[in-house]
Amino acid sequence: MPISTPLGGMTLVATEAGLSGSWFDNQRHKPSLQHLPWGPKQHWLGLAKTQIGEYFAGQRQQFELALDALSGSLFQQQVWQALRQIPFGRFSTYGELAQHLNHAKGPRAVGMAVGRNPWSIIVPCHRVVAATGALTGYAGGLDRKYSLLRHEGLL
Repeated sequence: MPISTPLGGMTLVATEAGLSGSWFDNQRHKPSLQHLPWGPKQHWLGLAKTQIGEYFAGQRQQFELALDALSGSLFQQQVWQALRQIPFGRFSTYGELAQHLNHAKGPRAVGMAVGRNPWSIIVPCHRVVAATGALTGYAGGLDRKYSLLRHEGLL
């Protein structure tokens, strides 16, 4: 389901179990959408569209959606779950996430998993910054990351 946001178009995909993805147009690591489920999962799609609208209107700080990952290794899914714990208006570093997950491969592995997060905005990968505080790596584009962090009062 294509939707419009203040930061450009997005595509939402869902299964009967929950939202499977939310990708900005032209986002890196966006899967081929031809093979994803497109059935009439209007409940999750409508709920996601409404909550994304509320987020941009300043009426929502946390998303309340069931998520159904269609791909991702166990490690990636652990990283995506950890991202959901970063509250609105706060950020974390890749190193802090690696430490939280007790992951020996460290920030680089976490960064790769963060970059493949299939739920832009909803699973807040935009809240992860470099150890220096620099805005690095956002699959939706650094301009969008900057806008999202500014929207949340971090910049």
